[in-house]
Amino acid sequence: MSTSRYIRANGIDIHFLHDGSGPPLVLLHGWPEFCVVWESVISALRDRFEIFAPDLRGFGDTTKPYAGPTEEMTSQVLADDLGAFLDAVAVNRPVGLVSHDVGAIVAQVFARRWPERLGGLFFFNCPHPGIGSRWIAPDHVPEVWYQTFNCLPCSAAMVGASRDTCRLYIGHILRHWAADEHAFDKDLERFVDNFMKPGNLQGGFNWYLGNRAARRAVWTGHIPDIPPIEIRTRVYWGEHDPVLKAEWMDRLPETFSNLHASVAEEVGHFVHYEAPQRAARAIAEFFEPGRAPV
Repeated sequence: MSTSRYIRANGIDIHFLHDGSGPPLVLLHGWPEFCVVWESVISALRDRFEIFAPDLRGFGDTTKPYAGPTEEMTSQVLADDLGAFLDAVAVNRPVGLVSHDVGAIVAQVFARRWPERLGGLFFFNCPHPGIGSRWIAPDHVPEVWYQTFNCLPCSAAMVGASRDTCRLYIGHILRHWAADEHAFDKDLERFVDNFMKPGNLQGGFNWYLGNRAARRAVWTGHIPDIPPIEIRTRVYWGEHDPVLKAEWMDRLPETFSNLHASVAEEVGHFVHYEAPQRAARAIAEFFEPGRAPV
């Protein structure tokens, strides 16, 4: 059973799940998620790795340092949090960094700033600059409306008006993005419980406010010309993800020079939740190639 812990880092109290022993592995969630989304993966890997699964700033039970909507919660700030977190838990050797969605953007920022702290990068369904204007292509705009909605000053109040409204919104996202619309049925009320905690809806929405300018730069092609990340990288992308399409893997080599990428068949946006055994096996094979799969 994973231990629920808190630690002070970068001026906030970071909540995280801790389990296992062995080489250090850090798991970073996306939106609309929090650390418990990794529970099944942790169970499968606890005999191989020491695992840390934090709630990102503004999410889960980690501090919500902003009283309301803010553009201060950027990927740079969350990368700072991760560096301070590793210092606080005294991880002094390179870590395996596994990430998804929001966490994947944070992981790329971290990798460019502190490559020496990483033993490898593993991504599920990875946003990357090469997606470019395809984010807002006419046939894809209906899939990314939530990014604009989450930036509205009234969005948290609307979604959080009651458990029913929260369940409708968060439940819709989870059902629509998973390949099986019933994938989250058993845990849906846990997600509602989480997002109905004070500050949790706005905490997640602040990610979209803080990264609004960065998203627009990707859409319009106004991003810096930076070299690819050289760290050994694995990408495992859900075949039926409607919002981060598997076909967008085509330009991953522009961002990662040492890359192995493949499609996770029959699952959607949440590979780590929809197919945790496959996800855990892929993680283990990447970070411990000499050992038999889980």
